[in-house]
Amino acid sequence: MYDDVLKEMEKYAEENNIPIMKKRGIKFLCEFIKKNEIKTILEIGTAIGYSAIKMALVNKDINIVSIERDQKKYIEALKNIKKCKLEKRITLVLGDALKIDLDGKFDMIFIDAAKAQYINFFNMYQKNLVDDGIIVSDNMEFHGLVNEVDEIENKNLRQLVTKLVKYRKFLEDNEEYQTKFYKVGDGIAITYKKDAYDD
Repeated sequence: MYDDVLKEMEKYAEENNIPIMKKRGIKFLCEFIKKNEIKTILEIGTAIGYSAIKMALVNKDINIVSIERDQKKYIEALKNIKKCKLEKRITLVLGDALKIDLDGKFDMIFIDAAKAQYINFFNMYQKNLVDDGIIVSDNMEFHGLVNEVDEIENKNLRQLVTKLVKYRKFLEDNEEYQTKFYKVGDGIAITYKKDAYDD
């Protein structure tokens, strides 16, 4: 059942130009969730629910809260989650993630929304992370463009990629957190509090 729904979603995303995680990226993420026994996830940027569904399928004990500001995508995600009978484990929130005051603590926060707002998302939602929790950020390579900023001719695209480069530096220089970057999918950053893993 799930495979058919996921294939439909992949087709829909391609036809409607909706960015969803690359297959190698989502596989890496799901394996990471399984290995680290992550049970509660906050996702910033639902899109059509693809990554939320894939993450929820890792383990029946996983519960996800996912925020999406685009109503059309939100409605599409609701439909897909219901098709997979996962509505009891995936809670969708319609709204701008920068204007929502969310309670609760999560084992993992997954940032995959407006690229220009990554630093703001990180700063706003780190309070929702458990002490030994992990923040995962997608699109760290952004189609390989983060290493070619000066060569990007399109002004809007250049500004966007510049913001991602700033976010990478923000993670690298952060004194409270440690980050590892993985060149998988479209680039994934895994961030955790330094003192949580000190021996």
